[in-house]
Amino acid sequence: MTRVSFTVNGSAVEAEVEPRLHLADFLREELSLTGTHIGCEHGICGACTLLIDGEPARSCIAFAADCGGRDVRTIEGLDADPLAEALREAFSAEHALQCGYCTPGMLVTARDIVLRLPDADDDRIRLELAGNLCRCTGYVGIVRAVRRVLDNRPAIAVPERAALPAGRAPAAAAAPKPEPNHAAPSAAGPSPNLLRQAIRIGLSSEAVWRAVQDPALVAGCVPGARLLSMENGRIKGEMLAALGPIRTRFVGEATLSYDAASRSGRIVGEGRDGSSGTRLSAEATFRVAPDGAEASLIELGVTYALRGPLAQFGRGPVVQVFAREIAESVGRNLEARLRGEAAPVAERLGTGRLALSAAFHWLGSLGARILGILTGRGRSR
Repeated sequence: MTRVSFTVNGSAVEAEVEPRLHLADFLREELSLTGTHIGCEHGICGACTLLIDGEPARSCIAFAADCGGRDVRTIEGLDADPLAEALREAFSAEHALQCGYCTPGMLVTARDIVLRLPDADDDRIRLELAGNLCRCTGYVGIVRAVRRVLDNRPAIAVPERAALPAGRAPAAAAAPKPEPNHAAPSAAGPSPNLLRQAIRIGLSSEAVWRAVQDPALVAGCVPGARLLSMENGRIKGEMLAALGPIRTRFVGEATLSYDAASRSGRIVGEGRDGSSGTRLSAEATFRVAPDGAEASLIELGVTYALRGPLAQFGRGPVVQVFAREIAESVGRNLEARLRGEAAPVAERLGTGRLALSAAFHWLGSLGARILGILTGRGRSR
């Protein structure tokens, strides 16, 4: 048993829990907060969505034991929230629910959309709702309801995002803000997420620049990635990832170009997971810069957009945390190969040691897919 203390809907909770007990089961069985519904139990359907530290999260794949010191808010905890109240009224007015089973999670996601994307159009609303499945409504009324609240947002006392507990920094705090020169993956697609990373290599920038022009070499340093073909600046690759019983295989293509004068490059790619139908488009830039006499930095910048059932795993702030871990792994592997040493054993994505929850395992693999594109292994949150 593990002793855990955290806050649920503003009240302190302390309990002894089994390490494998999911947060959704704890809330329902121990606290009688049955507004959190359980559907697929794989983090796909979105029925169990709630807020952890102010961010939407899947409670069916988050462990109660990992919530120590966190702030958890369920649909019951949003009773007095003015934005949630406006959404409830809009859902009723626009006939955005039928059986109601998906509605609690749908409301939590809708609230996040209004807070995070005040200028979202209908296409972006649909994209953001892709991770919340509904078998009844056809989503038309749900989109109209979110649209209604977005259009009336100035008249609503919109709350600020919940403050993180003392001592806990936001996940994206350490990442510099991306520069605005990264174009969206597709002009007709949804607004992209932004990601920047830097990989430090203990070798000269000349040696690293030569290395990054070899897509096969770099692909071999990305866990789960495999280069399938390369011809005339166009590469095809795949990325394998796992989340418990869920297995994915993203396959895609990308174009790759280099600028020797600035020691930089650009990759534009798209890919698809055949089992879920989820698509990812991305545009990435990279630059090799000296970092002292015998060290260098690979500076990476990427815009990406996920479309489909797995889009909920593409939340930028969380992806940044795991993208940093994977960037470090790629850096270690690349440096070892360039030195002629044995590279550390790379685990298949989704089966690593990241400890917060199975959901975060998946987010780690998403970050790797993105980094895989921009480092040149093809297409593959």
